[in-house]
Amino acid sequence: MRLFLRLENATVALVALGAYWHLGAGWWLFLMLILVPDVAMAGYLWGPRIGAICYNALHSYIGVGLLLILAYLTAWDLAVAIALIWAVHIGLDRALGYGLKHMSGFHDTHLGRIGQPVTK
Repeated sequence: MRLFLRLENATVALVALGAYWHLGAGWWLFLMLILVPDVAMAGYLWGPRIGAICYNALHSYIGVGLLLILAYLTAWDLAVAIALIWAVHIGLDRALGYGLKHMSGFHDTHLGRIGQPVTK
């Protein structure tokens, strides 16, 4: 199941990347923003509970979806580009095994413990 979830998210990342390319937004914007969601890891400075909440808030597709709705309702092309970059980031993270965090610690995710081999 974990392997399937990782492959599924790799697909999301590739589709979002293709959509971003098709949108024609600048690659400078992509490079500037691709790692922005990882700023949420600073939440771990206040402990694993706050860290998990911060990390999960910026690594959930819910935010991407809400931003896309806003972009659609306002015809805001920049928001579409940002949402696609965000989706690429989340998809790549999950494809690499960095899932949503449990409050027990950074290494415990919904995809299993970071660093454990994917066997199922």
